[in-house]
Amino acid sequence: MAGNAQQAADEPITDINVTPLVDICLVLVIIFMAIAPLAMVAGVSVLHSHGKAAVGKTSLAESVKVKLTLNGRLTVNGVPVAPAALAQSISAALLRCKDKTVMVTADAGNRVGQVVEILDTAKLAGAAKVAILKPESGAAAPARGG
Repeated sequence: MAGNAQQAADEPITDINVTPLVDICLVLVIIFMAIAPLAMVAGVSVLHSHGKAAVGKTSLAESVKVKLTLNGRLTVNGVPVAPAALAQSISAALLRCKDKTVMVTADAGNRVGQVVEILDTAKLAGAAKVAILKPESGAAAPARGG
């Protein structure tokens, strides 16, 4: 026997060999170190705007504007659009847009999932940047009943 000189020939080996365990642990540590930076990249980066900003990088006239009303009606640059044709309308409007920015405006009562679907559709249609705007101050907020 190579490991223990005091062990008799007919006795079973009772020592634990930890070398394979250490090898597996080191391989797992290396894999996690390689994957960790990739896991941190995934996600959406959000840029915060300033509340009273007078001049932005992109004017509203140069971008594609998508509006979602409380009853589910969609408009792209003021033109009513069916939900099934939203991607086509956004990609057609992006052809005329210089910086490929889509700005989404939704009413206060809309669900977050609806807005996220519009943002996903805009990215798939070719938008380089997407932004969420709050409704104009002239629009009345819907009354919340209890």
